[in-house]
Amino acid sequence: MSVGQKRLFRNLKLVKSDYSGHQAKMAFIVEDGHLIWMGSQSKIPKGLKPKDEFDLKGQLVMPSFIECHTHTVFAGSRADEFEMRNQGKSYLEIATSGGGILSTMKKTRSASVKQLLEKTQPLVDGFLAQGVSTLEIKSGYALDLKNEIKLLETIQKLKGPQIISTFLGAHALPPEFKTHSEYLTYLGTKVLPVIRKKKLSNRVDIYIETKFFESGPAQAFLKQAQTLGFQITIHANQLSMSGGAELALELGAQSADHVIHLNEKTIQRYGKSKTVAVLLPAADLYMKCAYPPARQLIDAGATVALATDFNPGTSPTQDLSLVGFLARLEMKMTLAEVFQAYTSGAAKALGIEQSQGDLALGKEANFICTDAELSDFFYSIGNMPRHTLFIRGLAVKI
Repeated sequence: MSVGQKRLFRNLKLVKSDYSGHQAKMAFIVEDGHLIWMGSQSKIPKGLKPKDEFDLKGQLVMPSFIECHTHTVFAGSRADEFEMRNQGKSYLEIATSGGGILSTMKKTRSASVKQLLEKTQPLVDGFLAQGVSTLEIKSGYALDLKNEIKLLETIQKLKGPQIISTFLGAHALPPEFKTHSEYLTYLGTKVLPVIRKKKLSNRVDIYIETKFFESGPAQAFLKQAQTLGFQITIHANQLSMSGGAELALELGAQSADHVIHLNEKTIQRYGKSKTVAVLLPAADLYMKCAYPPARQLIDAGATVALATDFNPGTSPTQDLSLVGFLARLEMKMTLAEVFQAYTSGAAKALGIEQSQGDLALGKEANFICTDAELSDFFYSIGNMPRHTLFIRGLAVKI
């Protein structure tokens, strides 16, 4: 769509922002990828009506999905670890014996950009086919300067949805370093400045957990990242009361992700905070963890988001329907809350709520058209209702 070109979408049912219902016979106009007018089809301003019109024939129109936490770029497989966990080994036992993240690291370091793209693009297409218009992808499976840059450059070459990259060099301790603190110093002084200079990412993540990175050294590293101009997010309180969830609040992080282990005081603090609690129930299913306290967080006033946590080890699924199903069944979220978590909540977690996440004037025209009803979503695992995805007002070919 060229700059200034207008498109009219008419004869549609527009989903309300609270996902409680929809209005029939609505229309909206898109210019330069953004919504510039919305209202009743009978009230389209004559001077604004463009020649380029699309009749949606009474379809339901809702915001497209935003997938705000994935580890989509990696080499190799860790399918064998699923059997290990089922035979009684813990995630930490597998990691300390050479499996886990370091196992993926070895294979990822040896892969070329071409090989990574050949593996990753079909995975990205898989998200696109489910109605995902914006996809977050983390680095973190290389753990050295050369290869972390390779991962971030690979992310920039992917096509389809709008992609937001996050630097997760602090994912695990690589073999070249003896201590986590030493490695964080290396990341802060040698790696972050290069990533910032090359404009490969403006977000930094860290895995705060027992036998990984502790909250004290992590705090100094994250403050350093903020000083360099990065937004921050934290893998927090997944396996224990690691202090990551509390540190995210203290530093004003965009999000704290996993947040399974929270006390009542911290839950109430999230209710008063702008930091989003990103909930990853598919990972909890695979890891046989408890589920995060979604109901308590929402009732306290917290903003929550949902995501797949797609990765080769602990959440090897791209299925949004599974995530939404678990949120409804196991975390007692309403259908409306699931939709909000996968649209406006996810946008806020990525810091893009001013331009994406709902259908509002001035925001990007990222939406789904479908003959299905709202109740058909996040109900049948593995079955995303048929739909057409539009990104910035243009239909996506999948």
